[in-house]
Parts: sequence; C-alpha cells; structure tokens
Amino acid sequence: MFVNKVKNWVGIILVALTYTACTVPAVVQKTENKQVPARYNNAQDTTNTARLRWKEYFTDPNLAALIDTALQHNQELNITLQEIEIARNEVRARKGEYLPFVGVRAGAGLEKAPRYTHIGASEATTDIEPGKEMPEPLPDFVGGFFARWEVDIWHKLRTARKAAVSRYLASVEGKNFMTTNLIAEIANSYFELLALDSQLDIVRQNMEIQNNALRIVKLQKEATRVTELAVRRFEAQVLNTQNRQYAIQQQITETENRINFLLGRYPQPIARNSQGFDNLVPQVVQAGIPAQLLANRPDIRQAEQELTAAKLDVQVARANFYPSLGISAGLGLQAFNPAYLANFPESLLATLTADVAGPLINKNAIKATYYSANAQQIQAVYNYERTILNAYLEVANQISNISNLEKSYDTKSREVQALTQSVDISNRLFMSARADYMEVLLTQREALESRFDLVETKMQQLNATVNIYRALGGGWQ
Repeated sequence: MFVNKVKNWVGIILVALTYTACTVPAVVQKTENKQVPARYNNAQDTTNTARLRWKEYFTDPNLAALIDTALQHNQELNITLQEIEIARNEVRARKGEYLPFVGVRAGAGLEKAPRYTHIGASEATTDIEPGKEMPEPLPDFVGGFFARWEVDIWHKLRTARKAAVSRYLASVEGKNFMTTNLIAEIANSYFELLALDSQLDIVRQNMEIQNNALRIVKLQKEATRVTELAVRRFEAQVLNTQNRQYAIQQQITETENRINFLLGRYPQPIARNSQGFDNLVPQVVQAGIPAQLLANRPDIRQAEQELTAAKLDVQVARANFYPSLGISAGLGLQAFNPAYLANFPESLLATLTADVAGPLINKNAIKATYYSANAQQIQAVYNYERTILNAYLEVANQISNISNLEKSYDTKSREVQALTQSVDISNRLFMSARADYMEVLLTQREALESRFDLVETKMQQLNATVNIYRALGGGWQ
C-alpha cells in the first residue's frame, strides 16, 4: 500500500515537471543580415591592402620603432590583455560546472542528546562493548570523500561554456581592434608631427623674408619714400609671424607628448626625419571588395562572436524551464572514537542521492531571464549589422577622401606656386614705387597661408592612407 502511494506521488511529480518543461513561453527572435554591396565603386579587384602587415605598410623606420614600442608598453592594450585572461578563466570555470565535483572532508564534534528523547534513550541502552557505556557527551569523528554532479541533460551547462568561449574570442578580437586603432593613432600623430615641423620651417623662412622687407621699408622711410605707418605695419607683420611660431612649437610639444602617452612613457623627444615632408608620396591603397570586411575587420568579428554568445544565452535561459537532475554521493568513515574508525565495515559511511527538480509555480524570475536573454540577442543582431554598415561607410568615405585630397593637393600646389611668384613681383614693384606696402603685406600673408594649407593637405593625404588601412581592417595581423 505504501509503495503504491509512493509510486503515485512520483508519477504526479514527473507529470508536473514534464508540464513545466512544455510551457516555455514563445519569443520573437531576429536573424542577422550579412549582406553588403558588391563593390565600393566600379572596381572589382579583390586585392586588399588590409592583408599587409603593418611593418610592410609603414616603411618609415622611426614610425615602425614607435609602433613596436607602443604594442609592448601601451597601458590600455595591456589592460585589454588582462581582460582576455579573465575571459579565458571564465571558460575554465564554465567547463568545471558540468563536470563532477569531488572533495575531501574531515571533522570532529560533540553531541549531547536529552535523555528522554528517542535518540537519548537509544544511546542509553546501546552498548558498544560489554561492560562499557556510551560516552557522554558523544564525540563524533568523520572523514571521507564527497561528490556532487548536476547531470547536464539539456546541455545547459555545456551551452553556457560555449557562450563563454565566444565571449573569450570576442575579447581577443577586441584586442585586435584596439591594436589597429593604436597603430593608426600613432601613425596619424607622427605625420602630424612631421607637418608641424614643416610648418615651423615655413614660418622661419617667412620671418627671414619679412625681416628683409622691414629693413628695406626702414631705409625707404629714411629716404622719405614711405611713412612711419608702413614701417609699423611691417613690424606688426613680423611680430604676428613670430607669435605663430610659438603656437606651432606648443603644438609640437603636445603632439610629442600624445605619442609618448600612447607609448606608455614619460615625455621625451620623438625621433623623426622631417626633411622632405613635401616629397612624401601617399601609399597606393587597394580596397578590395566589401565582403572582405567581414573577415578583416576585428570589430565585425568581435560583434559576430558576441552575437553567437547572445544566441547561446537564449538556449541556456530556455533550459532553465526544464527539470534538472542532481546526484550527490559520499564515502568515508565515522565513529565516536578515533580508534573505532579502523573497524571496517562498522565505521563505513556511504550515501548516494539523486534528485530531480524543476519550476512549477511562480516562474517569473525564469521568464524574465529568458526574455532578457532574447532581448540581448536581438540587441546583438542590431549591433552586428550596425558594425558592418559603419565599416563599409568608413571605407567608402576614405576612398572618396583620398581621391578629393589628391585633386585638392594639385590645385593647392599651383596656388602656392602662383603666390610665391607674386611675392617676388610685389617686392620688385614696391621697390620701384609701383605698388604700395599694403599689397606687399597682403601678398606675403596669402603666400604664407597657402603654404600652410599645402602642408595641411599633405598631412591629410597621409592620414587618409592611415585611416583607410585601419578601416579595411589592417594592422592587427
């Protein structure tokens, strides 16, 4: 009769657990879109500059030395490396959750049961040896092994480990993306430093020209050919150029310190060769086809791994609706006297327990976790699609930028040539009293500004080659 009741209750419990497993709420999932345009423009060449290693792309030995130092000592990059180590340990922890856990336990204690209780009465009438009473209070010595294991029926724990692996791979791709950005930032700052050196040289050349013009004006003033106003205007022009020199020197200091910060070191001069900056030729870049971004861009690969992890999290959350099976066991020795621990099998302690548990009533917490995991998966889909779109637009913008900067540099070069000639012409006309001093000052100012703009355009060209290399996903290999 008792056995039948037990069977009935077990049957009811199993039916209830089966019911809970069948009432998993439905959610609307979203599938990612990996489609990208077939090409950036009319070109269909699959040659891609991103496959070049950074040492092959940046051939300036000074720049290569800076990048190499930064990859070893940059603090932010080293912080990311520790995040990778944390993610690796998370994988190890997840793996340990679905394997049996075995431990060892030893202990000792005292227990005094009341005389007029079931346990107390039993102890009072129990003889361990003839003529010896049970010691009071009763000591207890125990030692042995214990084990517990959650049987991964629904692969919940294994799926959680796979999700941890995906997040570990995402952290690795995050480090690669940071490496790409770090290299690009150093290269851009280095070219900016070369441009500032060139602009400082231009300022000093113009200061010499303006000082010569000031001496001539002073002589003409002594000869009463011009007034004191002309002398003062020329002096103001010289002082204005000197002031620009100090501003550029400050920019050079700040740019050097920015590079030093990226290199993880305190301020020191940055080794560079600024001679021939005007003759630097921007790299010829092959953009390949947009589909290659999915493999080359670390941020896209990172978003893809995070999406994979989010999908696996949904499976883990769904498995929480199903019943779980746990097994626990113990094997050891227990006695009230250490001398009796050797009495085998009387001192043997052995346990084996299996339990099945599942949610039945009030599953709000499990539902909330499930809905949140699905929302995060949808969020990861949007983030993945946004990352692909952003990567494509970055490349498209830089391709257009390189083309327009090339045209701009050609136009600006002709403007500089014309204004440089106009400076000589205005000086000769001024000497022959066929032009006034305002025309000379205005021409000198325009010539200076145009040379500055030309250097700025050259720097933008070099930066564009750096930025498209980064946009294509180069630098981390």
